[in-house]
Amino acid sequence: MEQGYFITGTDTNAGKTWATIALMRYFKQQGKTVVGMKPVAAGCSMQNGKLKNEDALLIQENASFKIDYDLINPYAYELPVSPHIAGTTNPVKLASIVEYFTVLKELVEIVVVEGAGGWYAPLNDHEDISDLAKALALPIILVVGIKLGCINHAKLTYLAIQHSGVPCAGWIAVCVDPHMLKLNENIDTIVTALDVPLLGMLPWLESADFDLLASKLAL
Repeated sequence: MEQGYFITGTDTNAGKTWATIALMRYFKQQGKTVVGMKPVAAGCSMQNGKLKNEDALLIQENASFKIDYDLINPYAYELPVSPHIAGTTNPVKLASIVEYFTVLKELVEIVVVEGAGGWYAPLNDHEDISDLAKALALPIILVVGIKLGCINHAKLTYLAIQHSGVPCAGWIAVCVDPHMLKLNENIDTIVTALDVPLLGMLPWLESADFDLLASKLAL
């Protein structure tokens, strides 16, 4: 692995998966071999006798070559609730995720890991997403869903990332509200508030066009 990133968001539905896949496409367009990982996913359905998550399947589909689903999403929970609740009978173990990540990073040049929920979303009874990010020791890319309240969410999450001591490579604005008032002004305010670069602004789309979204990134 030449480089990896951990993708966290200001909240659930901030646009992490679209940003993750856009990043994968971006690096593939540069001729890099890429794989994504969504270690923990809640809200899975049974497919061929195994619980699978639609976002994790998209990430699997966009890898440079076929990767076993269990490597990409080792913790797949049926209920669409917080992982520490969904996984009471099979709680997340960070050491196991690190082992899967170690396998993946030997296969490709770029690994993009998508977290679950926000920075402090609990994974089990005593660890949360921030602990997973620290265990993987990857620079963070913060995904900010541009909607009412996003300035506060962005500033709070960035402060929490700084407090954790994990480096932040930058942030991506994802336009999740097609009716957002003063969109550019909100993004400009966050640019001023955070002392890391804006890596791209992903426009609101009714359906995904990941090559288009990749063209909006600049790392």
